[in-house]
Amino acid sequence: MSTTQPLAIIGAGLSGLCLALALHQQNIPFAIYESRPAPLDIGGAIMLSPNALQILDKLGIYKRLEPRGFAFEKLYFQNDGKLLDTFEFGSKEKYGYSGMRVYRYELIQIMLDMISEAGIKPHYGKKFARIIKEDEDGVSWEFEDGTTGQAPLLIGADGIHSRVRSYIYPQIAPIFTNMAGISAVVPTKQADPSGQANLPVTIMNKDHGAFVAAPQRKEGSELFVGKQFRYTEERDRDAWEQLLSDKNWCVEFLRTGREDYPPIVKNIVSHIDPNTINIWRFHIIPKLDSWVSKGGRVLILGDAAHAIPPTAGQGVNQAFEDVYTFGKVIAKAGTKAIQEAPEVLRNWQQKRQSRIDGVLQLNDAINKRRLPAQNGESIVTEPFDLHWLYGVDFDAMADEMAGN
Repeated sequence: MSTTQPLAIIGAGLSGLCLALALHQQNIPFAIYESRPAPLDIGGAIMLSPNALQILDKLGIYKRLEPRGFAFEKLYFQNDGKLLDTFEFGSKEKYGYSGMRVYRYELIQIMLDMISEAGIKPHYGKKFARIIKEDEDGVSWEFEDGTTGQAPLLIGADGIHSRVRSYIYPQIAPIFTNMAGISAVVPTKQADPSGQANLPVTIMNKDHGAFVAAPQRKEGSELFVGKQFRYTEERDRDAWEQLLSDKNWCVEFLRTGREDYPPIVKNIVSHIDPNTINIWRFHIIPKLDSWVSKGGRVLILGDAAHAIPPTAGQGVNQAFEDVYTFGKVIAKAGTKAIQEAPEVLRNWQQKRQSRIDGVLQLNDAINKRRLPAQNGESIVTEPFDLHWLYGVDFDAMADEMAGN
């Protein structure tokens, strides 16, 4: 890449920090900006599948992360106390990596350490406000504090509530699904004293919904537990929000229907520390025709471009695919990436979108597998073929994206 002017990254969450390391690996200069005054040091755990772990390995992150994550290879689904289905989330034998569950803040800290070791400092307290100008020479923008910046490309890695996306699509805002997740953390021994339970597990119940339990920490000593909550017309949203702010009420919600679940759920809800309660609200955005502005100097990726439902656990994993392939494509395309930015970036997006579409189709197939069989149909239990998702060569993919 011939330009010495740094690219601009808006957002220093998982996507933005991973993008920073991907660009640094390719010797592409950049500056990274974050609206918060300091690094995010909270947040629940995330699940990483082999496609993302391959990328984190290529960036030197995996060796630092592996000692902190809980390794597993299957997700289990139960109904009426019986095994309904399994879903492969990794395989060291087939893909080189098991699945991993790790706290978000721990991965963020590892990335920050690596960025610091490279002599790079994120700019905190810089909330993106607006694009001032975009033309063939680049893009200029303003922060809410009145300062401005200029770069050949500006990348919005600022999440589902992306302000950068609002420049490309002023009319599109995240849509609240009237659903929220309510979760807590309990000791694994409390839930499963014998240590014989199949975990992580989703326990289905037709009256009370799915109850999720997933180990955390390297040794699996903690258990993330949760259920989904649906807003109804019984109260308006403000009233529901007030209710959800009551952590003791949230604990009681998790206990609702406990007598209709198997013993592991009864054990889980026997004692829940209200201080471990976490709420997250589910939002979606419609499929976007383009992740790139008309001028080709502004683009979005990760949740800013495609908020993926959590069925297959691919949200953050697909964001890492975005940033790694973007960095490789920009490096391989060289001067062309700047001079012909719209063409290069739209080709990258087209091929990334095909992967996203594949994940959405997988989500649909998984959801159908979870429904009761009808009209005498047998329940499908054949394993999914996931090599297309977990076994891909991202360097070869980036070559194709760059037209090499």
